[in-house]
Amino acid sequence: MNWVLIIVGALLTLTGGVWLFQGIGLLPGSVMTGATLWVILGALVAAVGLGLMGWAIARQRRP
Repeated sequence: MNWVLIIVGALLTLTGGVWLFQGIGLLPGSVMTGATLWVILGALVAAVGLGLMGWAIARQRRP
C-alpha cells in the first residue's frame, strides 16, 4: 500500500510541477501559459504530492 501512495504522490508532484511551470510561462504552448491560477493550483498539487510521498515513506520506516 505504501508503494501505491508513493507513486500517487510522485504523479501529483509531477503534474503540479507541469502546471506550475506552464503557469509561470516556462512551458509554453497551452492555455495555461501565463495564467496565475495554474501557478497556484500547481504549487498546491505539488505540495500535496510531496506531503503524500513523505508521509508514505515515514509510515514505511516505522517498526
